[in-house]
Amino acid sequence: MSSEYSSANPENRRAFREGIRAGAPIGAGYFAVSFALGVAARNAGLDAAQGGLASALCLASAGEYAGFTSIGANAAFWALILATIIANARYLLMSCALSQRAHEKLPFIHRAMIAYGLSDEIFGVTIARPGFVNPRFVYGVYVTALPPWILGTSLGVIAGNALPIRWVSAFSVTLFAMFIAIVIPPARSNRVLRVVVPASMLAGFAAEYVPGLNALDAGTRVVALTVVIATIAAIARPVPDEDGEDVRKKEESVS
Repeated sequence: MSSEYSSANPENRRAFREGIRAGAPIGAGYFAVSFALGVAARNAGLDAAQGGLASALCLASAGEYAGFTSIGANAAFWALILATIIANARYLLMSCALSQRAHEKLPFIHRAMIAYGLSDEIFGVTIARPGFVNPRFVYGVYVTALPPWILGTSLGVIAGNALPIRWVSAFSVTLFAMFIAIVIPPARSNRVLRVVVPASMLAGFAAEYVPGLNALDAGTRVVALTVVIATIAAIARPVPDEDGEDVRKKEESVS
């Protein structure tokens, strides 16, 4: 089975090239956001090498920011770990969703490599492709998306406070625009997404004012809402199998 994912396979080479093209705009957005994170790393006392290494190991804006602010506040080691886990908890949900699209015989090494670089945007472009997940596509995305993220953090550390903080903060707007560009195309052709996406946005906004929920940090609220909304959508509109049959009805008929 591992030979099917070899770089010598023409289909895999094509998937790799498609991944490179898909990762290019992601890398442009990542550079701007990671540059701002680099400034936060610099304020926490990290140098360029340490900031770049943190980005290479974490690859998550919220998780890195939580880590940098914890370091800057001289927080305990366990508090830094807990803050990072909470901020990155949404990736557990993304991993579960993506694992359903992985072939059952996909080698562990490919699963581990896909899990390593999984982010919101990389998850978006990967899950949007039909069929099983091709790790070569993901690796192509890595080529153009991850280096700018790591380099941007290091350069942000070097720049430090040389640039006005308003300029640096404004760069992060490109990440939201890029994520919208990833979500909108599949939502136009999927009725479930056309309902779930705006419902999620409204729920996220309302959660900030609901007693109890507004006491939770943003990362925990996102995870909780994701679980609830995804569960409701899965029950109401199950994903059909390859033959177009409702999986739930098929299982009921067999039983």
